[in-house]
Order: sequence, then structure tokens, then C-alpha cells
Amino acid sequence: MGDPGGSGRVTGGLAAIGRTPLVRLEHLVPHGAAEVWVKVEGANPTGSYKDRMAVAVLTGALERGDVEPGDTVVEYTGGSTGTALAFVAGVLGLRFTAVFSDAFSDSKRQAMEAFGATVLVEPSGDGTITTELIDRMRQRAHALAEAPHAYYADQFGSPDVPRGYATMGAEIAEQLPGGPDVLCVAVGTGGALMGTLAGLRASGADPAVVAVEPAESALLTTGVPGAHRVEGVAVSVDPPFLDRTVLREVRAIEQDRAFEMCRTLARTEGVFGGGSTGLNVCAAIDEAVALGPGHRVVTIACDSGLKYLGGHIYS
Repeated sequence: MGDPGGSGRVTGGLAAIGRTPLVRLEHLVPHGAAEVWVKVEGANPTGSYKDRMAVAVLTGALERGDVEPGDTVVEYTGGSTGTALAFVAGVLGLRFTAVFSDAFSDSKRQAMEAFGATVLVEPSGDGTITTELIDRMRQRAHALAEAPHAYYADQFGSPDVPRGYATMGAEIAEQLPGGPDVLCVAVGTGGALMGTLAGLRASGADPAVVAVEPAESALLTTGVPGAHRVEGVAVSVDPPFLDRTVLREVRAIEQDRAFEMCRTLARTEGVFGGGSTGLNVCAAIDEAVALGPGHRVVTIACDSGLKYLGGHIYS
């Protein structure tokens, strides 16, 4: 992908980030619907599109002098961001501490530790993701980042986050000349959606935008949080990077439907992803049915299903 962070510090495994496949779903899209294309981000080094964000955030921080080799990067995370930060931090000579929780897949904890991270686990109580749990994780991470030679990665505030995802949009525009008619992306921070849209627009495409969320915690459509099990999304009533003015609509998808879609995708299309991927594909197919033939919908397979083996989706 060239220089994913735009900083000139791409080295080692960082050079493998990006240039992921864009595949058309052939079996699950009903006859007479629009085409559905999926950007398969599990092909990144840690199996997630978060690699794009992590390299942009940490190379940017190094270039600005906000952090130096040997310092400790801190972040609270459901695991994919943490794994990506651990991977990039190791290559760049940084340490990484993650505030994690048992509400998320244990394989993500193992992956972070494999890349050298220190992982601190905040108990959930019942295994579900709630705004109260996220608040506790945030507070713990902020306290740790106050230590000398510590740096808070700030996945919910750093302007480098959407910049890192802009490469996805540029790649989609190259792989699908003319670009999509609609872009469907599940929202956590909003960074992936806004960054991808910026990359598409910079390449001359201007799709309609549909944000996606779990119906069990429909923060964008109702403002009411709820316990859910879709990792990486529905974490804030006001996602920090999301510009609501670009949205044509928000689709809320039931989490059980999304989890069933994950299993069906793997068995019929060979696309292996987690819960947010299931949300995205459900919404994209719904959109394709509404649009009809002659149109193209693009969505994202955010990470690899390998991250969720042993958990509730594939058990």
C-alpha cells in the first residue's frame, strides 16, 4: 500500500498493510438486487482493518515527537485495535499496554500478548458490552497514560484515525472503477466510515452513505444504549469522527441476524469475519435489494473470523 501512515516510517511487516481484496458476493444476494462488494480486511497482518489506523496514529505521533522509542503506548480496546497497536508498536520500538475486558474474545487477548502487549483485564460481570464497562475501561486507560513516558493512542480523538482509513477508500475506487453507489459501514468511532468516504471522494467517487449499528444498542437511531455482543461498534451516542450530515440513513440490524450471516458468509462465500462484518453484510444486502439491478453497494469485512473462534459466533 506504499506508506500507510504518510510518514516515511514504513518498515518490516508494516509494508504488508493494505492492498486487500475487494470481492463480489455471488450466492447470498437475491436475484434482481444490486451488486454487493466486500473489502476483505482480514488480509491485513493482524487480520483487521485496524492495522491501517494503528500505523497512521503511531507513525504520526513519532513524527511529531509526541512519543519516542522505548515509551509506552496505552489504549482501551476490545482487541482488534489493541492487536494492531501492539503489532505496530513493536515494529517501531514502542511498548504497548492494553486495557481489555472479558466481554471480548479471549483470542484477541492472546493476539495482543503474542505481539508483546501488556494486557490488563477489566471484568464485565456478565460477558456483555455496556456503556458502563466502556467507561471503566476508558478511565483506567486515561490513568495509566498519566505515567511518565506513557502516550495515550486516543483512538476516539486522534485526527490520524480517519486519515489511516482513507487508504481503504482509495483502494476501493481503484478496484471498482467509478466507485460504488452506496457505502455501508458499521460505526464505532466513525473513523473507518469517514476515512473510507474521504478516500473515495478524493478519488472522484461520491456514494450515498449508510451507517450500520446493532439494534440492541441503537445509539445512532434512538440514542438509547443497550447490552450487546457485537465487538467494536455501538460504543458512543456521539461517535467522535462521525459527520451525521453525510449519512443518507442509519440501518439497525439485529445481532443474532448478523451472527448467522457470519456463519453463512463463511460457508457460502468464503468470507470469514466477525460480528461487525455480519452487520455490514446484512445492511448491504438489504440496501442492494432496495436499489435493484444496475447499482453497486460496497461494505467492509472488518476483520478475520479467526479472531472469534471459541466464542459465541462460531461455537
